[in-house]
Amino acid sequence: MAPTTALTAGQAHARLHELTVIDVRTPGEYGSGHLPGAHNIPLDHLDAALPALRTAAERGDLLIVCASGARSTQACRRLAGQGIIAATLTGGTTAWTRLGHATHRPAGTRTAWAMDRQVRLAAGTLILTGLVAGRRWKAARRLSAAVAGGLVLSALTDTCGMAALLARLPHNQPGATTLDDTLAALTG
Repeated sequence: MAPTTALTAGQAHARLHELTVIDVRTPGEYGSGHLPGAHNIPLDHLDAALPALRTAAERGDLLIVCASGARSTQACRRLAGQGIIAATLTGGTTAWTRLGHATHRPAGTRTAWAMDRQVRLAAGTLILTGLVAGRRWKAARRLSAAVAGGLVLSALTDTCGMAALLARLPHNQPGATTLDDTLAALTG
């Protein structure tokens, strides 16, 4: 695979048996449904997983997956900077499920909202808070302006600072044993 490879959901489905799939969404998002056989390494834990990912890439092709393709593309760029070649799934799990391909959801796993939904809730709540509080305290309107500016910056740069912050919340973090088990599976 070339460093900037992207696979469509159909291409990935046809090659799923020969790919090592890494899902870079939060554990809650991963638990809500992921590609069969996918390993969960949240984007903010990618650097810690580099040795395991290097070993997995030496054995075969890596496919990096997220909900829409944005985080997986970011992960592929970071991996390429470390000499690890990986492909991204165009359109992410959204495109995968839209085509009717199966996802796996382990029994008993908790389901967290998708990160974009968490961002919309947090941004909307902060904007409304700034507007309501701004009726009594005009400086509170700056909160709304700051969040709106952050959303514009997010769209222009295709990054999201709020998502990076929300990903650090406890419900979006993997358990230490879960991440350790994933890394061991990739190197074993």
